[in-house]
Amino acid sequence: MKKTLIIGCVWVEPNSSAAGSRMLQLIELFLKEGYAVTFATTTQKTANAFDLKALGVEEIKIELNSSSFDDFVKELNPTIVVFDRFMMEEQFGWRVADICPTAIRILDTEDLHSLRKVRQEAIKKEQDFLIPDLLNSDIAKREIAAIYRCDLSLIISTFEMELLQNVFNIDRSLLCHLPFLLETITTEIQEDWKTFEERNYFVTIGNCLHAPNVDAILQLKKHIWRAVRKQLPNAEMHVYGAYPTQQVLQLHDKKEGFLIKGFTENASEVISKAKVVLAPIRFGAGIKGKLTEAMLNGTPSITTKIGAEGMHAELPWNGFVIDSHDAFIANAIKLYTDRELWKKSQKKGVEIINQLYDKDKITSSFLSRIEVLKSNLKQLRSKNFIGSILQYQTLRSTKYMSKWIEEKNKK
Repeated sequence: MKKTLIIGCVWVEPNSSAAGSRMLQLIELFLKEGYAVTFATTTQKTANAFDLKALGVEEIKIELNSSSFDDFVKELNPTIVVFDRFMMEEQFGWRVADICPTAIRILDTEDLHSLRKVRQEAIKKEQDFLIPDLLNSDIAKREIAAIYRCDLSLIISTFEMELLQNVFNIDRSLLCHLPFLLETITTEIQEDWKTFEERNYFVTIGNCLHAPNVDAILQLKKHIWRAVRKQLPNAEMHVYGAYPTQQVLQLHDKKEGFLIKGFTENASEVISKAKVVLAPIRFGAGIKGKLTEAMLNGTPSITTKIGAEGMHAELPWNGFVIDSHDAFIANAIKLYTDRELWKKSQKKGVEIINQLYDKDKITSSFLSRIEVLKSNLKQLRSKNFIGSILQYQTLRSTKYMSKWIEEKNKK
């Protein structure tokens, strides 16, 4: 029986984050292909967690730094193990390699955490993001090591695919471009969308525990919204997101039309009623769920170069990609008031989704890669010499044994 074990960083919350939606897409893909799926995580289940049992997925709570995991994974004997972000591979990858050496190890990066973190540090220091800073960061070394230790890593953004190959020199055989797996936007779906006249507010959405989202909300409040509201006195800015912090909640201002709405169980619904999505994202990585959600609901958007990064290939954006505050403001007003421009932008979103995110086209190549791994796992691993070095159990053990003996002698 084909079995997939997914070791989750957190429980799956598709209504809280793009990462949650992405994980649910992967689970549904494995189920469709006839795999028995087990989802395991060390974290406590939240009220927003998706009921995976309803899909036939086994849910398991596991412990960190415990041999109980060894017994669990030995009994399960999975065909494939998916690590949800590199931290899970660090914690459990060596155990899987020891106990289930023939299991295919896949890393779902979600986004490159190192890229996001180094960009965030550059913003804090008011400096430009530089590639040498990324190469010298400890988190990049950890993340790249996890990629090498796995048989395949799923990369969500075309920008990150290029970065990993051209800057980190990782062989393409270890990487698989697998963006969001979305349904085609049919003519019938488009005909059901609300019209320009039926929509009447700006919106942004994103998990408030995710630093780039909070920063984008602050950018809207401090630098953008007042100027937009001055030109459009009846417009409102609706801010949605799971787990809003006090920092976010205190931005609520009914008089200014800046409304903190908090968590919504249906992101599609609130975006489908909006006229324009605003996402002034200054740092981050991966691809942005709020922006694909906008396209799926016929809602044009305005974002930054980092916001649109790796998302639309050479296709024109469904609105504007702008880094300047003044231009962002001017085009937000223009897109909100110009019906013809709005409709043209809407159509561009349809083209992006249908050409780049069609799940039937995307999944076929991914499934082919898995079949190749199944047939040639030993041979393919032998070609990944760096990966085998990083799996070598004594690589750093002499250092830590020496330190342990030193501390013992002191006592």
